[in-house]
Amino acid sequence: HEALLSGGIDVYVEYTGTSLTAIFKEPPANDSDQVFNRVRDRYAALGLTLLPKLGFNNTFAILVRGDAAGREHLARTSDLGRVAPGWTAGFGYEFLERPDGFPGLSAAYGLRFSGPPRVMDLNLIYRAVAAGDIDVTAGDATSGLIEALKLVALEDDKHYFPVYDAAPVARATLLLERPEVAAALRALEGHLSAAQMRRMNYAVDGEKQDPAAVVRAFLDMIGGI
Repeated sequence: HEALLSGGIDVYVEYTGTSLTAIFKEPPANDSDQVFNRVRDRYAALGLTLLPKLGFNNTFAILVRGDAAGREHLARTSDLGRVAPGWTAGFGYEFLERPDGFPGLSAAYGLRFSGPPRVMDLNLIYRAVAAGDIDVTAGDATSGLIEALKLVALEDDKHYFPVYDAAPVARATLLLERPEVAAALRALEGHLSAAQMRRMNYAVDGEKQDPAAVVRAFLDMIGGI
């Protein structure tokens, strides 16, 4: 937001949860609309406009192998309680330490695994689950590796994780001067799901496609915005 205020940039996409906690120093929350409205008002006081949410929530995702999810009938995080005693969990160091990470998750869902979770490098956790080295982890909800490695993201049915809805932030003066910019950004409202972001991220990171070409194909698909 400092770059916006200084005029260094005109618009960028931020996560509402990041704005709430990292920029405005407020506690995390998991009500999407309340977080959005709070952050929108705080930005407005600075002369910045938070535009409508793009559609995806880039929060944590509890991940398991697709075959295990099918075999054990796992769809929600609360379903893990049935299998956790015989399963091995592995998480990144930050997730194990942060207050909205594993300590709170295990308490909220009553999870007790076969032993203490393994501490793992974030770059390895997705493939560790896919390979069967661990049975469950917490990853990025929009990671392209989720679909590429045939993992399943379980529903956070108790709404434990804070929301990190993606939404554009722009200088209010820019939107007044260039209404076509505001119209284009508002036209994206609700069009980007987490699944679509995962596919595009994999196209860029996994298949090494040109980012601009991936974005253009997506815009063409939703109507040439």
